[in-house]
Amino acid sequence: MKTRMDAKNETAPVDRSALVLMLAYVEAECRRLGAEAAAKHAAMAAALVPELAASVRAPLH
Repeated sequence: MKTRMDAKNETAPVDRSALVLMLAYVEAECRRLGAEAAAKHAAMAAALVPELAASVRAPLH
């Protein structure tokens, strides 16, 4: 699956936090269900969510 990265397609820090939180929840649920491999993949996905450079961040107000 290919994705296209546009300059205007940057995520806000709040979006990143929400995505990382959701992946942490998925990881925990996978571990609870005994799906260790799936939990590791969710953790790796969370680690790969890119952070925005400090100069690119827009104020939240």
